[in-house]
Amino acid sequence: MQYQSTRGSAPTLGFEDVTLAGLASDGGLYIPESWPAFTSDQILALAGLSYVETAVRVMAPFVAGSLSEEELRELCTAAYGRFSHGAVTPLVQLDHQHWLLELFHGPTLAFKDVALQLLGQLFERFLSRRDDHLTIVGATSGDTGSAAIDAVAGRAKIDIFMLHPEGRVSDVQRRQMTTVRAPNVYNIAIDGSFDDAQALVKAMFNDADFSSRFNLSAVNSINWARLMAQVVYYFYAAVRLGAPERQVAFSVPTGNFGDVFAGYVAARMGLPVAKLIVATNVNDILHRALSEGDYSQGQVVPTATPSMDIQVSSNFERLLFDAGGRNGLALADQMRGFETSRAMRLTNAQREGAAHLFGSARIDADGMTMAMRWAYDGAGQILDPHSAIGLAAAREAALDPSIPVVTLATAHPAKFRDAVERATGTRPPLPARVGDLFAREESYAKLPGTFDAVTAYVAERATPRG
Repeated sequence: MQYQSTRGSAPTLGFEDVTLAGLASDGGLYIPESWPAFTSDQILALAGLSYVETAVRVMAPFVAGSLSEEELRELCTAAYGRFSHGAVTPLVQLDHQHWLLELFHGPTLAFKDVALQLLGQLFERFLSRRDDHLTIVGATSGDTGSAAIDAVAGRAKIDIFMLHPEGRVSDVQRRQMTTVRAPNVYNIAIDGSFDDAQALVKAMFNDADFSSRFNLSAVNSINWARLMAQVVYYFYAAVRLGAPERQVAFSVPTGNFGDVFAGYVAARMGLPVAKLIVATNVNDILHRALSEGDYSQGQVVPTATPSMDIQVSSNFERLLFDAGGRNGLALADQMRGFETSRAMRLTNAQREGAAHLFGSARIDADGMTMAMRWAYDGAGQILDPHSAIGLAAAREAALDPSIPVVTLATAHPAKFRDAVERATGTRPPLPARVGDLFAREESYAKLPGTFDAVTAYVAERATPRG
């Protein structure tokens, strides 16, 4: 399998090189040159398989040429052996039509673990083949940071520098990052928003002087390997609800578009996805883009769903590329215009290419609270605020009652205890495996959100290229 950049100028690479690189050298994102196609019989054959075996079959085409099936199985077994539920991503029924896909049974209680536990294994396997050191730089709106740190803490040949917006993540999210005491882990709180942090990470990759000094890689969902791992749970859930004989819809709370783009990939591979519902909070750039064609950056509004407080969705570029006809040079011009003006109109081809599969909804704080209460009162389920936004959008969609609608439950409710208690009157306890979180000592740097300040900090501590 070969991968190309969404901006058309970077060289094509195999899976191993794409995984270690993260971002393409022309500033684009890597995407497979073509989508593997699964037949109905191949999808039907996934019925009854464990999560690990499902993962091996779904991901095997993407890693071809870099990993054997047995190597992939070994890595998946190690990655998902740390999850607290035997199904890894279990389904929970809410009523006759609505289901939850619980993605928070990993070590840091968020859906990011599903991909990042595997990405940590991939990094270590690929680095063992070469005499090289990796410097991971990432930005997090809350959950990516802790999941990435857990996945690579203490691993040889890797340093990780994780930026988060100071005061804009929950106390649990922050402590899951800042209490990890491993010599290769560096946490940085910046003065600014997640979009500011993400822009700094992209600037480090795109600065020729800085990036030439270090072997940089990414763990955000701009890294194809991470997104690939998320495709698996769409197949896993849909097959359990009757696919391929039955269509299934998914509602995805999203800010950076990676999790829902994985559903798009599953549909392109042949999974019968009736609809992908993009659920946003009041930071609604994705809803405006999909419903009106208006991809214009607004001011980030802090909410009770900090992981969605985003106004620039990095992975949306992959959809614009694939749905718009795969013209990399044209997309590069379009994205350069957006980076200058912070505003962009989708082309007719891009809008039409997305319209058949995607719907969207903007859910405000009242809608979120009502969804949390509905799940708690009607089904005894306590949802975190992000999952509640997904559920609210799912219920608004009013799809054919014969189509099951799966809301991706992206975080354990204990990560957002205050918001859950306000909505339901119940304060969810932390699971025993992280129960001593508030007794651990924190350690992190506070820096201004400037390129010079952050790169100076990284350069002083990172291992230069050999």
